[in-house]
Amino acid sequence: MAVPGRLEGKVAFISGTGRFGIGRIAAELFAREGAKVFGCARHEETSAETVRSVRASGGVMEALAPVDLSEPEGAQQWIDAGIEAFGGIDILVNNAGALRTGEFDKQPLDDWYFTVKNEMHLPYLCTRAAWPHLKQRGGGVVINMASVAGMRGVAFHPMLAHGVTKGGMLAFTQHLAAAGAGHNIRSVAISPAMVRSEATQTHIDSGEFDEVLRMTPSRRICEPEEVANLALFLASDEAPYINGANIVIDGGVSAMGG
Repeated sequence: MAVPGRLEGKVAFISGTGRFGIGRIAAELFAREGAKVFGCARHEETSAETVRSVRASGGVMEALAPVDLSEPEGAQQWIDAGIEAFGGIDILVNNAGALRTGEFDKQPLDDWYFTVKNEMHLPYLCTRAAWPHLKQRGGGVVINMASVAGMRGVAFHPMLAHGVTKGGMLAFTQHLAAAGAGHNIRSVAISPAMVRSEATQTHIDSGEFDEVLRMTPSRRICEPEEVANLALFLASDEAPYINGANIVIDGGVSAMGG
């Protein structure tokens, strides 16, 4: 007899499932664990690659692409399309985002607005669009991808705008937990350090983060599977009392202080 998956019967919306990284790996993992997955991406080709991968492994996945979740119409379109496809939502993983980095006093003002729009407005808009459906479902969980950069300053690479938006995501998570009281809706943040992905691989290969790795007890970059596995646990019925929390996954670097 087949053993039910940890997300059997659940519907999971995961943003940013196109390119290799946390979103794609989480889509594959959640589907293997029994969830019906609804993803999205800015590019149709990369989105289709993920859908094919999930289906080839026997999973159920649909996706909307291209779509711009940083605009209210795009976020609403994504949620509406997923509800039409699967009839409801139990899990929302706010994974998608985009940032621009640079020295504080030299970075163009447009970079600030771009980062805030794509790392703060985007998850807010998606959650706002999904909220009535989570309430109608009788509860669920919102998982927000934050960062250790939202908890402390970063000296090895200038990323003030990114750090500010991720700090905002931690506050957003706490206030969502309060808003979900009485509706059985949990909200949890995950704060990784540098995670291997298509977007970060060039920086990793350049040696830009070698000094940080020497200060990290685990002595390596975080793999997307590790973050996806944490998200799976938080999304499952094994974590019903974890609410309003921020879970750090950084190989121990935050514990080293200075």
